[in-house]
Amino acid sequence: MSNRELIVLGTASQAPTRSRNHNGYLLRWDGTGVLFDPGEGVQRQMIHARVSAHDIDRICISHFHGDHCLGLPGVIQRFSLDRVPRPVYAHYPASGAGFFRNLRYASAFDEVVDLRERPIEREGPVATGPFGRLEAVRLEHRIDTFGYRLVEPEGRRMVPERLTGFGVHGPAIGKLQQEGVLRIDGRLVTVEQVSEPRPGQRFGFVMDTRLCDGVFAIADGADLLVIESTFLDEDARLADEYRHLTAAQAARVAAECGVRCLVLTHFSQRYADPRRFYDEATAIFDGTVVVAEDLQRVPVPQRR
Repeated sequence: MSNRELIVLGTASQAPTRSRNHNGYLLRWDGTGVLFDPGEGVQRQMIHARVSAHDIDRICISHFHGDHCLGLPGVIQRFSLDRVPRPVYAHYPASGAGFFRNLRYASAFDEVVDLRERPIEREGPVATGPFGRLEAVRLEHRIDTFGYRLVEPEGRRMVPERLTGFGVHGPAIGKLQQEGVLRIDGRLVTVEQVSEPRPGQRFGFVMDTRLCDGVFAIADGADLLVIESTFLDEDARLADEYRHLTAAQAARVAAECGVRCLVLTHFSQRYADPRRFYDEATAIFDGTVVVAEDLQRVPVPQRR
């Protein structure tokens, strides 16, 4: 199992279908699990996907339309039922704080988990940790909506040939990585001498928006971009009216922003054949295109 992967829990838009549940996306990023937009039925989808409440460290809500948040009560109560032992953080647009509270306490239960709310007032970083930096970016929908970007800081990649040349081996490698400098056989060796820059990876999450600057900001340099494509380009007028994207628009964003893997989702039930989304996107974007299916696992591409 990949240490970095997307687990798709639902891919429908406003109305679920027989084969598509409401939204839900779990990003596994090394030891951190981030649940995005848990829609109605997502708790059962978690069971099908073999996802536990213990796998979730953070919840990120893009906005408070039902298909993106009505699964919250079940997920929150499951944290307490399963007695998740650590704090769980919840990020959401501050203007929807009333909605979040109503969902959090939608019914009676014994609240055990330490759920820490982090309402978002404006764009910018909302959390940092071993995973890197989690940022919120404003989008353009009919109500306050934020997309999310996870940015891993740049690091260093050890070069075996350089390590050998400087006589660094075994436990000394880890010590050099930790301390940055080490004395080997009477001379100082720095981590820069035996390594090379390693670009950090990026993940982007875009839901329910018309094309805007925020979409491009989230997509910029993303190794994996999850993006709504509610409509096909033949219905671009409807997409703009309802402030959504088409598959062609999502593909153009990916092409312009250097995205490596494009995951299309949030499909309108008006389209019966998902291949049409793939055909429309691949005509514009020559990277990897995934037309998301419920319970699918999509690995984050390996480092360049």
